Amino acid sequence: MGKEDGLKRVSTSEAPSAIGPYSQGVVAGDFLFISGQLPLDPATGEFVQGNIEEKTRRVLTNIKAIAEAAGTDLNHAVKTTIFLKDLRNFASVNAIYAEYFKDPFPARSTVEVSSLPKGGEIEIEAVLYVPRSKK
Repeated sequence: MGKEDGLKRVSTSEAPSAIGPYSQGVVAGDFLFISGQLPLDPATGEFVQGNIEEKTRRVLTNIKAIAEAAGTDLNHAVKTTIFLKDLRNFASVNAIYAEYFKDPFPARSTVEVSSLPKGGEIEIEAVLYVPRSKK
C-alpha cells in the first residue's frame, strides 16, 4: 500500500503501535480512516490506569496524534464509532468527548460490546477529512 495505488499509510510514534496486522490510519482520497484506538500509552504499549474518563482521554489523544500525522485535525472529523464494554459509562465518555470535538460535531455511533482487544473498556475509530491544502 503506497502512494502509487492512491493510499497512504499513516504511522506516528505519538500513538500506540498497531497490535495486529493493520495500520494506525490510512488516507484514501480526501479521507483519513483511523483504526480503532484503545487507551494504550504509546511509550509503553500498556493500558493507562484510571477511570473511564482518563481512558477516554488517552484514546482521543491517540486519535488526535494520528490525525495530525496525516495533516488534519479533530475539527475535520466526519464520523466516529465508540465501542464500550459498559454502556453505563456513556455519560462519562460524552463529557470527555466534548472536550475534543466541538460543534458542529461529527456523526457518531456508540455500541456496547461484550469484549474488546486486550480486555479494554473503550475503543474508538474515526474518519476525518484531509483538506487538500494539508496533503
